Amino acid sequence: MKKSCPLLAALALCAATSARADLKDPLPDSLSLGGVTLYGTIDVGYAYQTHGVPLNAQFPFGLEYQTLTTTRNFAGSVSTLAQSGLEVSKVGIRVEQPIGNDWSLVSRVETGINPLSGQLMNACASIVQNAGKTQGNQTANADSSRCGQLFQGPAYGGLLNSGYGQLTIGRHDTLQSDALFLYDPQDRAPAFSEFGYSGLAAGAGSTEAQRWDNSVRYSYRQGGFRLQAMYSNGGWDTGMLGTGYGGEVGMTLEGLSVDVVYEHENGAVSLRSSFNDSAHPVPSPGLAAYVSTDESWNVMGRYEIGIAQDKFTIYAGYSHIQKSYYDYTGGESVGGYPLDVDININNPLVYDFEWAGARYAYSSGLNLVVGLYHATQNSYTIGHGATGTQGIGCAASGSLCAGDFTEVSFLVDYIFNKHYDLYAGVNYSEVTDGLAFGYPGTTVGTSGSQNQITLMFGGRIKF
Repeated sequence: MKKSCPLLAALALCAATSARADLKDPLPDSLSLGGVTLYGTIDVGYAYQTHGVPLNAQFPFGLEYQTLTTTRNFAGSVSTLAQSGLEVSKVGIRVEQPIGNDWSLVSRVETGINPLSGQLMNACASIVQNAGKTQGNQTANADSSRCGQLFQGPAYGGLLNSGYGQLTIGRHDTLQSDALFLYDPQDRAPAFSEFGYSGLAAGAGSTEAQRWDNSVRYSYRQGGFRLQAMYSNGGWDTGMLGTGYGGEVGMTLEGLSVDVVYEHENGAVSLRSSFNDSAHPVPSPGLAAYVSTDESWNVMGRYEIGIAQDKFTIYAGYSHIQKSYYDYTGGESVGGYPLDVDININNPLVYDFEWAGARYAYSSGLNLVVGLYHATQNSYTIGHGATGTQGIGCAASGSLCAGDFTEVSFLVDYIFNKHYDLYAGVNYSEVTDGLAFGYPGTTVGTSGSQNQITLMFGGRIKF
């Protein structure tokens, strides 16, 4: 029988008083006191990449783990200490305090940290650092909803009732982001899954819109049925300048679980890569960006099979994302960085994501995971300036051409207990044609490809 410990003793690992039979797990089940729980993750390791750029102390994952939605600035092979390969390193506080009649107060605040540097995650700062630097001379940088805020993860408060559901107000992960975590075979591991590395899919087309500020979220669960809805009025200095809304319906029956998710975002912000926009001074007039209306439809599922004491789970999903014109009048990015919106989308930009995979979880703690991911981009046109006039297309800029992304990853993760695990894995990703434009050696306008292999091993500590 495991003995519970008060919070102060928990912080000392309950060394003097614990009567645990499982000596492999000296940490308490949770660091909780009076309904308040402190939690966190530290994930560190070592990585080798056949193509990449050097580590950046502020970039959310340190390294650019994928060929899609990166700087297209690969400079050669990379061999380095690495971070957040399996899970974002973070620290947070959860509160669930009963107030009577089956009602509870709930709240949560969380922030991402870079364990190798001790800094808060700040993707926008990583873009500013590299602005104007020539290809091959940059460090890791890309857009994100994590731009140095004190709490770049969820930050909300509200009410919970087991019969009526949960209602919270604040900053929330999108419904699509949470659903991808449940239906991605790699659990959105940044080094092994496009959904973990980039917020493009989780943000319905714009990574800054992966988390909605100024939002209200309602969740209802009864038996195997679940229903969720979320609304945001956006904000002048957030990742979504206009309003946004979304809904989700899901069902679990036996070992089968399926969810359908819809999201609509007005004024979603997407920062353009620092290499492609080196002519734009930073921070004045601002970070080069475009602002769009984003819409997505998603269906995701998994099926779990028990094999003796083990579990075998199959995953699959499809996501259709469309980005179109938004009438931009002014604003700032998430984190309050000024914007220089010099382009706007004319005809819609469409992404289609398909994925599948499997996880075999042995009762011993060993997990074997494979993930397969594919995405396509159509050819589209853009216009200069907030009005979207003077449209240009594929013939004028290769990045506007159709292209494909493919990723295959394999992971071995040994989970000692709920607090410790060790992992090793390999990830292969490739972009072609329009999605490869800007990488060294690609052909302007129509063709080319770039691939990357990432090998990483590391350890994760959770409390």
